Amino acid sequence: MSKSNIIADLTARGLVAQATPELSNHLAQPRTLYCGFDPTADSLHIGSLVPLLALKRFQLAGHTPIIVVGGATGMIGDPSFKAQERKLNDESTIKGWVEKLKKQTSRFVDFDAPQNPAQMANNYDWTHGVSVLQFLRDIGKHFSVNNLISKEAIRERLKREDSGISYTEFTYPLLQAFDFQQLFQHHNCTLQIGGSDQWGNMTAGTELIRKTLKGEAHVLTLPLVTKADGTKFGKTESGTIWLSAEKTSPYAFYQFWLNTADADIEAFLNYFSFKDIADISNLISEHKAAPEKRAAQLALAEELTTLVHGEAALKAAQRISTALFGGELDSLTEADYAQLALDGLPTIREAETTLLDALVKTELAKSNREARDFLTGKAVQHNGQAVTDEKLELNKHNARFGRYHLLKRGKRNFALLVLE
Repeated sequence: MSKSNIIADLTARGLVAQATPELSNHLAQPRTLYCGFDPTADSLHIGSLVPLLALKRFQLAGHTPIIVVGGATGMIGDPSFKAQERKLNDESTIKGWVEKLKKQTSRFVDFDAPQNPAQMANNYDWTHGVSVLQFLRDIGKHFSVNNLISKEAIRERLKREDSGISYTEFTYPLLQAFDFQQLFQHHNCTLQIGGSDQWGNMTAGTELIRKTLKGEAHVLTLPLVTKADGTKFGKTESGTIWLSAEKTSPYAFYQFWLNTADADIEAFLNYFSFKDIADISNLISEHKAAPEKRAAQLALAEELTTLVHGEAALKAAQRISTALFGGELDSLTEADYAQLALDGLPTIREAETTLLDALVKTELAKSNREARDFLTGKAVQHNGQAVTDEKLELNKHNARFGRYHLLKRGKRNFALLVLE
């Protein structure tokens, strides 16, 4: 992709929500851009994938991305479209999260690219030494309170009599603008990208740069991902889908994308895949001709699992999927069972028990009576073998790897007992 075509490509994928005028012309030359990620947890979740992948797209088009981890802004919390104020975390916790996010985000851009290597920055580095008086005189004086309270994100919070907005969060746009000013001044960074809920914060930065440095800067916002059925993207019954393998297993990550609804798959391929637009169109045509094969979902799940977790993790996710739904349990490794215990299957952890009790405790059966009916009807499997004995002891001797008992009821209902 050439430098001049990046906006055309993003637009064709539906990835441009808002942009400052003349951005396409500005990007006709190699530019430096940034996106900020506040450490609000010890991992990013898949809601951060769109901007992370956008940075990668810009780098592939010849531009230089900077990932800014918010060691300073993370201590304040962005109020944008939040119903109530974030909990303030202590400095040591945030420092720990910053280091994890640095490592995590490095998977998405190339820090060793020969022409335009990506950069990493922490806004704590240029913020912690600035005194309150300095900040008020040098930054605060350029902002009108009237203008700030007119921004939609802040205006919505002001309407809420139950929570309102603290002065701490009210200053967040100034801090984000300060980031852009510093990056513009010291790294010749002229573009900031982020979610569409960040427009007000981002344009505050362009205004600060214009007023203090007489410079021209641009912003581009990306759409917030929504699902066709109205449910929240990135959430499942088991919770948030994280980018960390310690919080969401590669198997659960793979299954999330594999279970993408037909109504969402074309948009998600455009948002998250690096396939050409024409290839995506062909894939969608193939999917519509035989939706039961889920070719489009498979392609997306494979691409993203490899990108986020690596080739070995993809193979493990595929192996687990084949084992569960194809009955080839002998192929499962101890690490595979650990993934299933993390979040892949409904899981209980306790000492030895009977099969009847395990069926009820894992909620594969609602009662002892229903469990007996399932057993009598030969609808239950234990570690891949059909069983009917309700008194079967589930212990370390008949467990996989001395710990795991995989239970199956019917064709697609699974649960796991992990011996403690």
